[in-house]
This record gives sequence, C-alpha cells and structure tokens, in this order.
Amino acid sequence: MVFDARSRSALIIPTLNAGDMADRLIEALDRQQFKPAKLLVLDSQSTDGTADKFRRAGADVIEVERANFDHGGTRQQGADLCDEYEFLIFLTQDAIPADDDAIGRLVEAFADPTVGVAYGRQLPRPEAGALEAVARLFNYPPTDRIVTPSSARGMGIKASFCSNSFAAYRADALAQVGGFPRGTIFGEDAIVTGRLLLAGWTKAYVSRAAVVHSHDYLISEEARRYFDVGVLHSREHWLLEAFGRAEGEGLAFIRAQFGYLLKHDPLAILSASARVLVKYAAYRLGLIEARLPVGFKCRLSMSPRFWRRPERLLRESKMGR
Repeated sequence: MVFDARSRSALIIPTLNAGDMADRLIEALDRQQFKPAKLLVLDSQSTDGTADKFRRAGADVIEVERANFDHGGTRQQGADLCDEYEFLIFLTQDAIPADDDAIGRLVEAFADPTVGVAYGRQLPRPEAGALEAVARLFNYPPTDRIVTPSSARGMGIKASFCSNSFAAYRADALAQVGGFPRGTIFGEDAIVTGRLLLAGWTKAYVSRAAVVHSHDYLISEEARRYFDVGVLHSREHWLLEAFGRAEGEGLAFIRAQFGYLLKHDPLAILSASARVLVKYAAYRLGLIEARLPVGFKCRLSMSPRFWRRPERLLRESKMGR
C-alpha cells in the first residue's frame, strides 16, 4: 500500500529577506513530486520582496513582526494555523531540496505509526570547504536511523538531535508534548524531539530525503553559536539529565573532523584546532550564563535580540528545570 499524505500535509517556512535564495527554493519546491496541500510562509517583514515571491508561488503568507520572531513560538504559530493537517513539514529559506522527491521521502517516514518526528539529510554546498563540509557529513550520514525511546538511552545528547531546517512532525504528537516552546534562544527542534522520545514516540532520520544546507561560519560566529548551545543546555538541563552530556558527542566530532581533514585538507587542521578551543570555551560560558551580565551575553550570543526581550523571563519548560 502506497503511503500518500499530500492532502494531509502542510509545509511551513519562516523567511526574512531571502533574496535570490527564495527563487531557488521556490523553483525546487515546484519540482517536487510530493506537493503538500498547504504552503505557509511566516515572513518577518522582509524588505526585498521575499513575501511577494512566495505569494506568487501560491503560498499563504503571514507577516510576523520582526522584533517578535521566536524560533519556537513563530513555528508554533505556523502549526496552529495548520491545525487541520496531520503532518507538518518545516524548512528554512536556505535549505534547498536536493532532488525532486526530498519532501515525499521525508513524509514517508510517517507510514510507521510510532514515528512522531522525522528529519532529513543536509548536504554541504558545492562550494563548501573541508571545514564546512565535515560538519554536515558527521551530523548527517548517508544511512537511515530509527531512534526509539529505549535505544535513545544509550545515545547521549545525540538522541534528541533534530534540525528544523528540514524536519516534519506528526501534528498529534507535537500537540501531545505541548508544541514548540516559546522564548527559547534556539533549539526548539531538540527540545520537542526530546519530549517526544520521553513520551514514547520514535524519531526517524531519513538520509534519502536531502537538502543542500551548510554555512561557512567565521570562528567568531561559531563561538556565538556554541555559546547559545550552552545557554540552551543550561536552561533546558533536563535534556542532559535525560539523554547525557554533550562532551561525548563533541569528542566524537573532533575525531571525525581531524580524520577527514587529514585526508582532504591537512592545512585546515590548525584552524580546526583553534575552533575546538574557542567553541568549547564559548559552550562552557553558555552553561553559566545565569551569572553573566546581559550586556556581555548580547555580545557573546548569535541571538542578541533574545536577551533584550522580557518574554524570555516567561519561558516555560514542560519538563521542568
């Protein structure tokens, strides 16, 4: 029996000044064999015509005040606007489907009624250097993986890993765990995935469902991102308590990274070594962010606006702290 969920699926994309990337994404979506019944774009007051491009492509476009954008809250707004659909697919504006059946393959994971969340593979950009590519190759291998509540216990923090750059959720499962959290610095996908596993749902990684999505971060940008990861783990400490600390996964990545660089770009090893030290220091600072002044956190964070918003004080964690 063929699993056909087109009429039961919605695709939700947050956007902000996507530029030429919007054209590339719209073209890739138009080529998809699997076309969800609804395309919803949550646009943060773009000034470059992004919203109009998606309207012309047939999307329902909702304007979100840029100052009020929230990684979890805005996506939950999208989920609420698509409450008649059984499967909710999320993309970011810079994640371009790698072929014409990427979305269809991702949604096929829900043929298994135990799957609450599925996410796809992310491939490095064609122009990516070795440092940029290895992160994608490590986190998104070419083999599928099913994570059950029982198998998650032996995986460490990797068990809750997921990326809303290309992920899909069973709407009933998402609602069961309270939806996407509001007021988190980022990592709403990891929070929900952790909750789903603890609630008895299964996570599916679908390697044949792929998007092209990677970033050439400067060392300062990587430091800011890892500071934010530390903040996430500090504020959602239950993730570490439930699945394990992040350092083990970090060491595994360092080994894989250095092995890859030895083969493909030995000269990048010095840069990689410096980045390891900077990222670890930034992560540790994130873990103790409660002791740091707000102005300092604004400078350290990739999301300085988060620290200026009073909503952060109202953030709720369904699992407790």
